[in-house]
Amino acid sequence: MEKKEKKVNTEHNEATVDTFELEKKIVLELKNIYDPEIPAVNIYDLGLIYEIDVKENGSVLLKMTLTAPNCPIADQILNEVDQRIRAVPGVKDLDLVLTFDPPWDKSMMSEEALLMLGML
Repeated sequence: MEKKEKKVNTEHNEATVDTFELEKKIVLELKNIYDPEIPAVNIYDLGLIYEIDVKENGSVLLKMTLTAPNCPIADQILNEVDQRIRAVPGVKDLDLVLTFDPPWDKSMMSEEALLMLGML
């Protein structure tokens, strides 16, 4: 697999980023964020992250859900995701989209999460 190097476009003076590497950094950061109601498993392994789309200009679209639409700590989780992803080096802009389509269910959890919660 060919690795995309970080390049600088001198014509427009805009830096482009290695989107694959930036996505890896974002995933690592998401794996450090926990739903306080399910503190044993991070939000990534819970299956709350539906899409991560990283553009070469450093803008990121992150689509996520919550375990329930009436989650009492939704604002807390969304604020933490927003702050921590914006702090990842290389992220220039973040469009954080909350969706409930499709609704979350336990089938979206990783095997590791299922094992941690004794569901496997």
